[in-house]
Amino acid sequence: MRVRLPLGRGLFFLCAFLFSAVALLPLRLTADWLRLGDTGVAAREAVGSVWGGALHGAQYRDAQLGDLLAGLDALPLLAGRARIEVERNRDILARTAPTRAGGAPDQLKAALTVSRNSYALSDATARLALGPEWAPLPISAIDLSDVSARFVGGECASAQGAVTVETPGSILGLPIPASMTGNARCDGGALLLPLAGASGAERLDLRLPGGDRYRATLSLRATDPTLQQRLAAAGFVAAGGVYSLSIEGRLQ
Repeated sequence: MRVRLPLGRGLFFLCAFLFSAVALLPLRLTADWLRLGDTGVAAREAVGSVWGGALHGAQYRDAQLGDLLAGLDALPLLAGRARIEVERNRDILARTAPTRAGGAPDQLKAALTVSRNSYALSDATARLALGPEWAPLPISAIDLSDVSARFVGGECASAQGAVTVETPGSILGLPIPASMTGNARCDGGALLLPLAGASGAERLDLRLPGGDRYRATLSLRATDPTLQQRLAAAGFVAAGGVYSLSIEGRLQ
C-alpha cells in the first residue's frame, strides 16, 4: 500500500529541512543578526536555539546581568519585528549550572524588540548595580518596575514605568538623598527619568537621548549659607534658591 503525499517528495523534504533549520537556529546567530550589541547588550556566550536558549555572562554596558534565559517570540515576526524575551531566575538557572556574576540581579524579566528602524525595551522589572561608567553621576543602583521605552529613528517615541535609583548619599562631599523615584517618559526625543527625593527638595533629571550618551541635572534646594557656599564652589548654579549642576557623560 502506498501513501501518496499531497506535496512532491522533494518539496516535502525541503520544507522539513527548512523547518528544522529554523527550529534549531542558534541563538548566537540570531543575536548577531539583530545587532543586539548596538543596543548595549553583550554576553560572553549564547547557547541553545533561538526559541529557547541562554545568554551566559550577559551585561548591559557595565551593568552585570548574569545568566539569562532567552527566547524569540514567533508572533511579532509576522509584523516584521523580532522580540526576544529574557529572564533571570536563580531557581531556574540553578539547574543549568549558571555563572554567578557578581552584582547580577536575583530577578530580571524584560523583552527587547527590534525592527528595521526602531527598538524597544518592554515590561522590564529588575534591580541593577551600576558601575563607574555613570561617574560622576551619583547613582549606584537602579530599580525598574514594568518599565517600557520605545525608540524610533534613535528618538524616544513612548515610555512608562516606575524607576528608583540609589545613590552613595553624597556628591562631591555634599549630602543627597539615598534614593530618588520617578516615572519614565519621553521629552524632546529623549528618554527622561524625572527623579525626586522623598522631601521633594532634591531632583535628578536624567536624559538618555539614545545611543551611549546621557545628560543629567541634579538640583538641590539649600537655605543654609554654608551649604550654599559649598554648592557654588562645587559648580552648582543658583536660581531662586535652587542650586543645579549639569552633568554629561558617555556610557562605556
